[in-house]
Amino acid sequence: MSKDLSPKAKKYRRLMIKPEANSDGSISSLTKAVTKRSYPPGVHGPKGHPRLTDFGLHLREKQKICLIYGIMERQLKKYFKQAMRHKGNTGLKLMEFLERRLDNVIYRLGLAQSRRQARQLINHHLFLLNGKKHNIPSYLVKSGDVIEIRKEKSLQKGPIADGLKIISKRELPDWLIWDEKQKKVQVTALPAEKDLEQGIDTRLVVEYYSR
Repeated sequence: MSKDLSPKAKKYRRLMIKPEANSDGSISSLTKAVTKRSYPPGVHGPKGHPRLTDFGLHLREKQKICLIYGIMERQLKKYFKQAMRHKGNTGLKLMEFLERRLDNVIYRLGLAQSRRQARQLINHHLFLLNGKKHNIPSYLVKSGDVIEIRKEKSLQKGPIADGLKIISKRELPDWLIWDEKQKKVQVTALPAEKDLEQGIDTRLVVEYYSR
């Protein structure tokens, strides 16, 4: 699977978006880097952001989604085609697919500081999905799915243990129910519009792919 290893801070600065916060509310090194230089990267950066063309606005919105959710262009295009096959608002359906990704669910729970870290934890087989080992971060959870912490030592130390200390204090999405005693989460519904990532104009993304 391909990975984007290019500097993240430069991308956030170019797209004029604020990096995701750590799940425990602390300021990440990425946020510090972007805040320190609140202008676009490059020699002409301090002059400010250039005026974008109509195509540039559409392209930037598409790139924002890829950066925030940590996915590649090919994956986003695949989700868009799936969303097109459903009735209703294509943009909202697209965002619903992204929110249902297993790595995003782990991040929303606070068991990982970022979606990138969540993918790493899933790849290392640290979670069970419906009682079975699972290592596919892009899996789209559905109503009735149960996600559990697989390894006992993960409860004692590491990012998952750190997340468990504050999970009861977090405001979780309504479609995720956390069982504190058994240390597992159940997906009770699909994410509603209010549960989706804010600050993204899905209309521009739909128009970009509909050209």
